[in-house]
Amino acid sequence: MDRRLLARQLSAIENGEMNVDLVDGDVIAITGPPGVGKSCVVDSILHRLSPNKKIAVLAVDPTSPLSGGALLGDRIRLSVLDDKEKSDSIYFRSIATRSSSGSIPSIIRDLASHLLANSFDIVIIETVGAGQSEMRCAAIANRIIVVEGPARGDGIQAEKAGLLELADLIIVNKSDLEGSERVVNDLSISLGLTNDAPPIIKTSTVTGEGLDDLADMISNLKERNSSKRARYRQQLLMAHESILTRNPRFEVILDRMSEEGLALEDALRELSE
Repeated sequence: MDRRLLARQLSAIENGEMNVDLVDGDVIAITGPPGVGKSCVVDSILHRLSPNKKIAVLAVDPTSPLSGGALLGDRIRLSVLDDKEKSDSIYFRSIATRSSSGSIPSIIRDLASHLLANSFDIVIIETVGAGQSEMRCAAIANRIIVVEGPARGDGIQAEKAGLLELADLIIVNKSDLEGSERVVNDLSISLGLTNDAPPIIKTSTVTGEGLDDLADMISNLKERNSSKRARYRQQLLMAHESILTRNPRFEVILDRMSEEGLALEDALRELSE
């Protein structure tokens, strides 16, 4: 793997300097509220699936609406990158949300396609945190994993956002902490009302509980039919946003709105011309 060449190609795609043909493949989104241990779960998955699988990780970091900067620091949480044998089959890249209206930048679909075209078996997308904007991961991933913690408030937020309706697998992480069993029971009751409920698994990156089973489940995880319409809706919304933000006049018009008071209706008309 020529990492430098791949990095340059991905940067060119992000900057709109390189076009990509969409490629179907194994794209997994891992989402959930902050603090539930998404990065630790990703790390444990990588430890168990590599080096037999060639895996790329795209970790999304929010861009500041004021400074335009992003921390891009998820790499420091992955211990698997310190393992030479396993890290050779892993490619990691942090992605800033940039001008995207949600927490999933539309360009990620192109990045994932390019990685799949370059012989990666799996592309994992780690999102920022649960919320309405996390629904956008459905536009890119063909399987969605929702991670929750022992605090039931996290689960309620995920339910409000509709994420559980899209989930193909739900992980209740930090099972070594009090309250995890209650979360599993609550989710089982809530999801039991549907005929196509996703499986639930308890994991702990401290004790190792459920991590081997999780790796096996991911290898055999199937997309749920009941979530297809919602995923197509997100694909349409993301495609529309991509057309808008790639307009060469987008930033200029945005500046005029903030500095000159250009009305929204006029801005939309100019962008559509």
